[in-house]
Amino acid sequence: MSEVGEETEVDPKAILKKAPKSTIPKNIKPMLATLVNEPFDDDEWQYEVKWDGYRALAFINKSKINILSRNNKSFNEKFYPIYDLLKEWKINAVLDGEILVLNEKGISNFGALQNWRSEADGELVFYVFDLLWYEGKNLMNLPLVQRQAILNSVLPTDDDRIRLGKVFKASGIDFFAAAEKMGLEGIIAKKINSTYATDRRSKEWLKIKVHKRQEVVIAGYTKNEDTSKSFSSLLLGVYEKGKLQYVGKVGTGFSDKVQKEMVKQFEPLVISKSPFDELPDVNKPSRFRPNPPKAKATWLKPELVCEVAFTEVTDDGVFRHPSFQGMRDDKKAKDVKREKEVATETVVDKVTKTQHKTAIKPPSEKGKKTLLNPKDETQVRKIKGHELKFTNLSKVYWPEDKVTKRDMFNYYYQVAEYILPYLKDRPQSLNRFPGGIHGPSFYQKDVKGKAPDWAKTFPYENGEGEKKEYLVGTDEASLLWMASLGCIEMNPWFSRVQSPDNPDYCVIDLDPDKHTFDQVVEAALETKKVLDAIDVPSFCKTSGSTGMHIYIPLNAKYSYEQSQMFAKIVVNLVHEQIPEYTSLERMISARKGKMYLDFLQNRPGATIAGPYSLRPKTGATVSMPLHWDEVKPGLKMIDFNIFNAIDRLKAEGDLFKGVLGKGIDLKKAISKAKSVFG
Repeated sequence: MSEVGEETEVDPKAILKKAPKSTIPKNIKPMLATLVNEPFDDDEWQYEVKWDGYRALAFINKSKINILSRNNKSFNEKFYPIYDLLKEWKINAVLDGEILVLNEKGISNFGALQNWRSEADGELVFYVFDLLWYEGKNLMNLPLVQRQAILNSVLPTDDDRIRLGKVFKASGIDFFAAAEKMGLEGIIAKKINSTYATDRRSKEWLKIKVHKRQEVVIAGYTKNEDTSKSFSSLLLGVYEKGKLQYVGKVGTGFSDKVQKEMVKQFEPLVISKSPFDELPDVNKPSRFRPNPPKAKATWLKPELVCEVAFTEVTDDGVFRHPSFQGMRDDKKAKDVKREKEVATETVVDKVTKTQHKTAIKPPSEKGKKTLLNPKDETQVRKIKGHELKFTNLSKVYWPEDKVTKRDMFNYYYQVAEYILPYLKDRPQSLNRFPGGIHGPSFYQKDVKGKAPDWAKTFPYENGEGEKKEYLVGTDEASLLWMASLGCIEMNPWFSRVQSPDNPDYCVIDLDPDKHTFDQVVEAALETKKVLDAIDVPSFCKTSGSTGMHIYIPLNAKYSYEQSQMFAKIVVNLVHEQIPEYTSLERMISARKGKMYLDFLQNRPGATIAGPYSLRPKTGATVSMPLHWDEVKPGLKMIDFNIFNAIDRLKAEGDLFKGVLGKGIDLKKAISKAKSVFG
């Protein structure tokens, strides 16, 4: 099997030069394919995958983008990642294709597409298979093979979310067999010399389905007397000769949650009279269900459309064994007509044979994208099996930087894999900023009776007899629940609940007063010199505020008291090197404006902003781990922020993971310090 274009040389530039000039077409609808009953071989035809998604026309003209459904409904907001990608293009064109969500094997999943709300719901892809207009030239009267040759030469391919649909000069019979084996919906056959006929179901484009499927109108629903479900089955119809005809009912394929969502859509459409001319018997027995449960029908205005799969159609036009596949809000009810298979031999004459080749491609992007879409103000998302509600999403948290709550949630969702190792199993001090960085804030440590049922908590009594139940970091759900409380920054303990009195690391906090950041850098480098001299590994990060944090791995082998004692030894040695602008005084007044070398953070329950945490500071800064060779004059806190942190992490990875690695030998380090520094 060969891709079209491999055998026949077509010069796209020459074709374009001869194409007629025109303004960009408006209000057009796509060309549709006729359903036939079996695959065929013919060398005047080419074959494509029949994708299970939403048909879409994309209009790109002078950076103005419009993505429309087959009924001219806008997809601009619904499928915003595709819209944003097209907006970056420097071409003017009208594209025909299919928007879909791919699973890990590259197969489209209509249910996932129907439920798609943001990039967290799956890999959204726009497969483009035709070009109708390009740079002032109307291409619709050109043969298909020429249109696709031009498309192949001009379509940008720098982002895998917009793809050129593969076209094969093939054995249709073999290609169909391969599609069936791969679990595809079917194949499309297109005559190579076919022109583009808008808003018409053409016999020069044919579709052959692996499974029988049909869009249907929801005309009502039933509810059995003994059921606790929202409804028992949907009553379905299609239009024939302008009249709604009953095609049966479907009672499988939807979850309780989907049913509840559907009932909300039904409520404003309830009517007292059946929308069918002839009242159907919704309790009619069949040979499969000779004694169906009695059910009462609730009728609806015939405005909603869904899709069902079925095994066959009975003599009286009713679907056998239907299964609900999803709602179709891209289709108008009045356009839903019964699809009738045409015998293939009435359309195609010739038969040939070639070999099979796979035509699907799995998603290439493995990293997480955004959790929340850019439109809805309130969104409910399922995170690790738990439903979380996110509200007031356009509320601005960082006014100077125009960063919203939505941006914060999306950041923490994307950074989760990097930040969670430093939150997992650690009690958290919740520093809440419900009004944003300039509003009032408060610490909340005790979450007893306030955390969700699924949250893990840790009871702890401090040295002063105070009992508190701390939230424990577990996974994305706990991280995003904290963010939903207005926790702009994440403040985990140094120790885990498995060993609460034994920290995983020792921290030296460089806390400047009125010093330049270059002086903070100098103090950090002096600290590293001391630690290098005694063979102690160290890891540094910006605080995201004004200072820097230097971590030393302990692997929970020592107590907080021992950790603090070691930190004190280190900062004393650093202070001896740069006494002119550093201080070991805890009281601010006693420091006399000097930089505080803080070793007292190493105590039970004390916290600082963790690695990759956002900070409530202008610039939307991030506490960012660094390579030591990045710590040099000219480094700025603002260099690391919500806008660039994810890209940096993708490039650099987690520079801090050694902090949770092998701990130092404290006794050996102290002994070395005595021998080196006296």
